[in-house]
Amino acid sequence: MNLITIAFKNMKQRSLSSLLTSFSVALGVALMVAVLILNGVVTKLFQETGSGYDLVVGPKGSATQLILSTIYRIDRPIENLPWRYYQQWTEDPRVEHAIPVNLGDTTEMGGFPIVGTTPQYFLVEYAPGKKFRVGADENSIRGTWDAVVGSEVARKNGWKKGSKFKMVHSGQDDHIHEEEFTIQGILSPTGTPNDRTAFVHIDGFFMLSDHSKPVREAIRAEAKFFDETEAEVIERHKEDIDEILKHEAQAAEDEHHHAHGPVPDIQKEVTSILLVMAGNDLQRTNRTIIIQNDLRENGPAQGANPVRVMASLITNLVGNIRLAFLYMTGLIIAVSGIGIFVSIYNSMSDRKREIAIMRALGARRTTVFSLILLESVLICLLGGVIGLLLGHGVVLAAAPIIEQRSGLLIDPFVFNPVEFIVIPILIVMASIVGFLPGLTAYKTDVAEGLQS
Repeated sequence: MNLITIAFKNMKQRSLSSLLTSFSVALGVALMVAVLILNGVVTKLFQETGSGYDLVVGPKGSATQLILSTIYRIDRPIENLPWRYYQQWTEDPRVEHAIPVNLGDTTEMGGFPIVGTTPQYFLVEYAPGKKFRVGADENSIRGTWDAVVGSEVARKNGWKKGSKFKMVHSGQDDHIHEEEFTIQGILSPTGTPNDRTAFVHIDGFFMLSDHSKPVREAIRAEAKFFDETEAEVIERHKEDIDEILKHEAQAAEDEHHHAHGPVPDIQKEVTSILLVMAGNDLQRTNRTIIIQNDLRENGPAQGANPVRVMASLITNLVGNIRLAFLYMTGLIIAVSGIGIFVSIYNSMSDRKREIAIMRALGARRTTVFSLILLESVLICLLGGVIGLLLGHGVVLAAAPIIEQRSGLLIDPFVFNPVEFIVIPILIVMASIVGFLPGLTAYKTDVAEGLQS
């Protein structure tokens, strides 16, 4: 009969104590596995979402707020930029793609964020090597009143191609726009905030009431932004302004007069601009740094790199939360180790006769010592294996709930590299906590043990 068989028989004799101790280890390991997997999913989400864009250009202010509102749609936009400023970026030879983003409205049904943009949004990579798939058509917002919705929006609202929806103008009155957009495509799941977003053509977005800036206010805003005089701005947009004033005069004479034509450039604004630089990876990186520094020192706006901003947020916020959870799970496992020590050590007084008989039958002191250590290791290993399975089982059960509520796609079968060091750590801990009970068994007097 080998030591492992004997150790299992001893554990079976104290089955309740052994199982409870193993289960305490399993709970700590399971919690650690769940934290590692969920942290990995969140970190991957923050690292990949928006990483296909080199810069997000927006009004001066908080770079974090700019990224959270533009890329993740979980914060309010800072301000708006003149349309003329967006046009300048489309003409910049260093920039391959300049994509406008307009935010602020939500869907009437479900309250999902709306993004007003151009068809170009769906033609660039939202993450390295990852492009949007909109059914069989990659360019589904060709018309003014066309829309594309994320997979979660379509699923929760029961929408399909051809469905129509209205937008709610976010503000004090939450005005519902009368115009309807028609869904021309549904995005395949991406595991990003795009799944929970509805996209509309920017031309239709501008034509909604309260979405075009009053001309006099627009003149003042553009003059201030470009550090020009109002006269210079008026001269630059003279034809558009004359046409606007003409329509305003007609509207004043005829209350039934409504202008539904294209919105003049002077009245257009964008919330932010997504920039993808031209050239190879090295050229893109250099151009990103140069433009970002130039904007920081001289520009009327700011440029934020999504990857760097979110890396800082993960390090300073998410990383600290992850460490707190890992410390807590480490404490649970340590307490479990103490439980193993107490369980085995307390059993030594009851096992003196058993150990003495083994010694009398020829077992060496080192054999008895090894047997106690082996029991400790087996209890820890049992708990570790159960914990690994339990942790992935919890994530497996929680994955559809998390996906339904947050849109995060979680693969419960993905292993975090840290998981592979759990078993060696448990073996070391078991050896440490089993050392003193093993030493007690090692010193057991045979004659005294047989008399007990």
